[in-house]
Amino acid sequence: MMGVSGSGKSTVGLALAELLGWEFEDGDALHPPENIAKMRAGKPLDDADRTPWLAALAARIDEWVAEGTSGVITCSALKRRYRDAMIIGCRDAVRLIYLEGSPALIGRRLVERRGHFMPASLLQSQFATLEPPTRDEEAIVVSIDQPIAAIVEHTVTRLSLRQASMSVPA
Repeated sequence: MMGVSGSGKSTVGLALAELLGWEFEDGDALHPPENIAKMRAGKPLDDADRTPWLAALAARIDEWVAEGTSGVITCSALKRRYRDAMIIGCRDAVRLIYLEGSPALIGRRLVERRGHFMPASLLQSQFATLEPPTRDEEAIVVSIDQPIAAIVEHTVTRLSLRQASMSVPA
């Protein structure tokens, strides 16, 4: 599950995983301490900062795929190359869910959020870095301007439709 900070990845991802009985991993927990300190200080991460984090995310995804375990992992995955690095070799086993929202809506959420290391001041850098998923990534795009239950319901429906279309013989 991807999107800029404040898009609801952790909240929606956990609700989705609980509903489906899947594993859940908050990608923020896989950040090296240096990344968290940098963001907490109001400094955006660069590609060098993200490299070990993306490797940790990829390792977790690979572990689930190897075990045949379904799960939801959350991370910003702002650029195509980050997403590709995380799911190389297992693209068919992974569904990308993009939580999409306006800068104004997400900005309001960040201002109200408490206890997170990512300050609202970095939102502009997140949107500047964001490369929304392209058609060939076959992402499930979900608008976050609705209640969490509706976001989860929409996501489950889209996952079910995708699974059904993959099982229909050609």
